[in-house]
Amino acid sequence: MNEALTQLLQASQDALFLGFVILLRVGGLVGLAPGFGESTLPARIKTVVALGFAVLLMPAMASELAPLRARTGVPLWMLFEIVTGVFLGLGLRAFIFALQVAGTVAAQATSLSQLLGGMGGMGGMGGMGGEPQPAIGNLLVVAGVALLMQMGFHVHLAEFILGSYRVIPAGALPDAQSFQDWGLAGITKAFSLAFMIAAPFVMTGLIYNVALGAINRAMPQLMVAFVGAPALTAGGLMLLAITLPGGIIVWREAVIAFLLNPFTVAP
Repeated sequence: MNEALTQLLQASQDALFLGFVILLRVGGLVGLAPGFGESTLPARIKTVVALGFAVLLMPAMASELAPLRARTGVPLWMLFEIVTGVFLGLGLRAFIFALQVAGTVAAQATSLSQLLGGMGGMGGMGGMGGEPQPAIGNLLVVAGVALLMQMGFHVHLAEFILGSYRVIPAGALPDAQSFQDWGLAGITKAFSLAFMIAAPFVMTGLIYNVALGAINRAMPQLMVAFVGAPALTAGGLMLLAITLPGGIIVWREAVIAFLLNPFTVAP
């Protein structure tokens, strides 16, 4: 009886240690991941999601993480795991930033940021601090998060975490240069993706302002700003209805490409 209790206690300790090590990386990653890391989501739910991912990954990582228990001294590797998880989470969060930037640029280019200004109640969906965002940005973020969940993002996220252990072994000191290159590539991709989504609005705003200036030059007595503002607003709303599905599809393809090969640094 005592031997069975001893074995059960040892197995429980091994399982708790294994879950704790996985949670070090998963906690920061889930806290920043799209959908699961939104500021509107209660912290308790985030904790439950992180624990669920840790339990899910325990059978697959048992053999790889077992040697960590034999390490002695100050456990600096725990700090490395936390930093790795946060950095990987920022790589995923960059796609939400791309939607925010695209929405802000589109709203400014078509003057919809004044008509449909920042919505404080919805701003938390996009930002980590719940800052108000233009309505177009909120719409893009909500649509993107809904699309990710429909794609089975939780499965892709579990695969992403498993793949991260193959590239960055547990307890290993991350290579600073590799992290820098990977982070810069992610930021570059996010801004290029944001401009690609907002490009129709920028081009429309440019054409509108050039035409407005020409009309004002030809007819200085006409208050063209008051005449053209309703047309710009209506055109911006129609353009939003036309281009939003295409922009979300472009964003979805970029997310899928990243999840399939997340650790490739673009040249």
